[in-house]
Amino acid sequence: MADVLPLVEARLRTALGEPDARAAVTFLGTDRIEVLRFQEGDIVRYATLGMSAQPMSDPTAVLTDAVRGPRAELVLSVRAGLADTGKVLRPLAVLAASPQVEGVVVAPGASLDVGEPLWPGAPFTSVLVAEPGGLVEDLELDEPLDPVRFLPLLPMTPNEAAWKRVHGAQALQERWLTHGTDLRDPSRRSVPLD
Repeated sequence: MADVLPLVEARLRTALGEPDARAAVTFLGTDRIEVLRFQEGDIVRYATLGMSAQPMSDPTAVLTDAVRGPRAELVLSVRAGLADTGKVLRPLAVLAASPQVEGVVVAPGASLDVGEPLWPGAPFTSVLVAEPGGLVEDLELDEPLDPVRFLPLLPMTPNEAAWKRVHGAQALQERWLTHGTDLRDPSRRSVPLD
């Protein structure tokens, strides 16, 4: 079985350019997760590398399949220079390790919470997982492996996360769109929810 991670890194480099920084985090009982940083104008993007090494499996399954199952990496885009977003590396690695640690399948529409600000002073402790395919195309792998999907993360304030739990991801995204919310603003306020 071919190692997936060099192919994933090549896809990230093709889509986002050369990373200007990278950091690695290893949690007890998990594979190493790297976070790569890409700078493009006033936008900085952080992408995980390592989450896709193993397929995600249904936590209720009696047996896990070591080959089949969804694979993904996470991508966060924020405006540069407005906050100390460099400290997001560890929270991103925690989110990327969650399939191994907690047995969750990370998919579009899901909420992921780290329980603390994503970076110092951030008004966000959680993210909404958005639909893939816009920024980085899916990476097709040889059969029988599922493709690697690159899932954008949209930071949510605690109020937005609570509202999303009641009304759903689609309703929250529509509210952001209606109000012209800049989801890349690392210090934005919550969208009006009344």
